[in-house]
Amino acid sequence: MIYTVKTDGFEMRYIKFGKGGKNLVVIPGLSVKSVLLSEEQIVSAYSPFENDYTVYLFDRRLNMPENYTVYGMANDTAAVMTALGLEDVCLFGVSQGGMIAQCIAVDHPALVSKLVLGSTAARAAGGGIKADAREFLNALYADEFISKLGIAEALSNVEITDDEEKRFKITSKAADGFDLTDKLSRIKCPVLVIGASNDGIIPSSASAELAELTGGELYMYGAPYGHAVYDEAPDYKARVLEFLKR
Repeated sequence: MIYTVKTDGFEMRYIKFGKGGKNLVVIPGLSVKSVLLSEEQIVSAYSPFENDYTVYLFDRRLNMPENYTVYGMANDTAAVMTALGLEDVCLFGVSQGGMIAQCIAVDHPALVSKLVLGSTAARAAGGGIKADAREFLNALYADEFISKLGIAEALSNVEITDDEEKRFKITSKAADGFDLTDKLSRIKCPVLVIGASNDGIIPSSASAELAELTGGELYMYGAPYGHAVYDEAPDYKARVLEFLKR
């Protein structure tokens, strides 16, 4: 079920599932279409967490301002977490969602007890995010998995509305100038960083830097896994769960 949180200045939608006594907040990466459209697949992918955790997955806010930054996204997500009474949560962010998660852990430490950062970086990559929505979709997955999952045709034929294109253009620029390298030492909770050597969007060296700056653990997947290793690797969710349950 999709819920909506209303604050004084904006609204944000999210899904919630699971029956565990601990809270897991998931912040997804940049997307062309709202991840909430894939609710059924998300619930299935996170089914191993359902007995131990109540899982919240937040979308970006509705009616985004034109100059919406990662820092603004983080403040908005933290405000929504506070409005829902969520604190001391396990926080899992991937790609741009990982940047948002870093900001929350730095600026709102009481909200976070453990932090998992997947396919992300402490600073914006030099090349930036592909501004074309279709190019971005194709860069997410390693070639082997585009073929194996049979998604090549789906990616080329996906319909992108004008509103979705506008949303993507705003969010794809949100990480421009992002750099948290001088603040990550403030994070005191346990951290797990997961990357992939075949990542076509974020340099694999960024994962090592992030682990060093946060004092966290590092796990790197080798080829053929790419940026979307969090969807590609069959043991990814189990690895996250094992870290969170320690």
